[in-house]
Amino acid sequence: MFLHEVLEQTIKKIKTQLANVLTLTNISLGAFAIIYSLKGHLQLSLLLIFIAALADRLDGMTARKFNIESELGKQLDSMSDIISFGVAPALLVYQGVLFELGTPGSFFTVLYIVCGAFRLARFNITESHGFFTGLPITAAGCILTFSCLWLAFLPPHVYLFLMLILSVLMIGSFKWRKI
Repeated sequence: MFLHEVLEQTIKKIKTQLANVLTLTNISLGAFAIIYSLKGHLQLSLLLIFIAALADRLDGMTARKFNIESELGKQLDSMSDIISFGVAPALLVYQGVLFELGTPGSFFTVLYIVCGAFRLARFNITESHGFFTGLPITAAGCILTFSCLWLAFLPPHVYLFLMLILSVLMIGSFKWRKI
């Protein structure tokens, strides 16, 4: 009987922390993506960002499934998102192509990160009720990362334009239903 209770309590503790573990996995993958971008391993960085997106999706699903959503989890998720879908994709594009443009490349890289941080902060202080306001940073980061598959084929100015459009969409005031 005692062993059964200990096992049940252990399973309960694991369930309550599972979403946070997935979120920490997400932020770790984003941090490694940044490191590998800086080392010039762009393909590995791209792969890590996409795996981080999978971890991000799973952490939200897990939190809802086990009814373990918390304020800590929400804040941790946003911190993770700015790393994995803000800084990591921006540096990937910068290292891949935008460094060639000098100051404009640096400016648009920072603009994307700042708009992503603003979008996350706004999300954290508002009630969403089933709607997103602006483009979620996860979507923007995945689009930007996916575009890196064509680094060898597209001119650098296309990436400036893409980063500008994604930045504006993230801070936009339009609403759309969550999926």
